[in-house]
Amino acid sequence: MRSYLVVMDETEEAQAALRYAARRAARTGGVVEILALIPQQEFSQWGAVQAAMEEEARLRAEAMLVQASGAILEEAGIKPSITVKQGDPVKAVAEMLKERDDISALVLAAAEGAPGPLISHFAGSAAGSLPCPLVIVPASLSDEALAGLA
Repeated sequence: MRSYLVVMDETEEAQAALRYAARRAARTGGVVEILALIPQQEFSQWGAVQAAMEEEARLRAEAMLVQASGAILEEAGIKPSITVKQGDPVKAVAEMLKERDDISALVLAAAEGAPGPLISHFAGSAAGSLPCPLVIVPASLSDEALAGLA
């Protein structure tokens, strides 16, 4: 079964990647894997404060994922799998790609301007060693254009 990995955050780009992956999965009989990343908190002077900040970040990510999952289920009839990881985004995505041999595409989206760190890394130095194709969706595409591509 085809599995499309989408890295989810609160940006419009992530929403575009998610819409593309959901439509593509619906057309190919595949599934969507959503990876939410929680940045490592660098406030380590007081352990309880750091733990509270990390918990708050995790709750925000989980709320975002619930909303994204509902949108995919409503739009494409697909219930996505959800993974939440903490730490460096590039390392977290690379680890997930190594752990999961069923992922058939990494779907990222790009806004105008300089690419983000994930696109820079995976379309740059790591492009030749990826275990699956990298799909970069322009965030400026309309829903109709995304549907046509998927």
